[in-house]
Amino acid sequence: MSEQINNREYRQEVIKQVISELHQGKTVDEVKQKFEEAFSNVSVTEITEAEQALIAEGLPISEVQRLCDVHAAVFKGSIEEIHQTADKSLIPGHPANVLKRENQFIEHFIDTEINEIVSGNTNNLTSTSVKHTLNKLYQIDKHYLIKENLLFPYMEKYGITAPPKVMWGVDDEIRDEIKDLITYLSDKTEVTQDFIYRLDKLSIKIKEMIFKEE
Repeated sequence: MSEQINNREYRQEVIKQVISELHQGKTVDEVKQKFEEAFSNVSVTEITEAEQALIAEGLPISEVQRLCDVHAAVFKGSIEEIHQTADKSLIPGHPANVLKRENQFIEHFIDTEINEIVSGNTNNLTSTSVKHTLNKLYQIDKHYLIKENLLFPYMEKYGITAPPKVMWGVDDEIRDEIKDLITYLSDKTEVTQDFIYRLDKLSIKIKEMIFKEE
């Protein structure tokens, strides 16, 4: 059995089964248990290959995108880092380094200013101050544009096509939700619990994207 688990093709097939079962409606806990029983870690490369194989077999990009956050929940903590001799993210000025540093700033912004809104007393919040914070959060658009216009073409050049398409779709969802929340506050003087709920979900999605990028 150990030889089978170490077989790359077998491991990729298990990942494909996990993603397919999520698509069919199984819960994250059900799939995660099956995954953990099969093996304890998996490389990012194998997840990418599995998603591309599913797309090649006919699973629409939109479906992979819809399950993107679920994939992260299943595989997070099980993905082994792929260390290379020349880690571009450590080279000052390199796009990978810029994106990594920006991700650190984005995560800090969420942990401080956004979480202050989410966890605070809504009676003490004004729509004007929250809109100001959301406008600052929308600067994330510049971060996504660097990724989409510099890194994605490079990935696609080497045949890595599924992750860019899926991530670009999620980027658009994040941008749209920030704009929707700003619009939501336009005719309100107070911050509602519904708004807090949506903002909390948005912050989780942004953090999941940071995880996927890195």
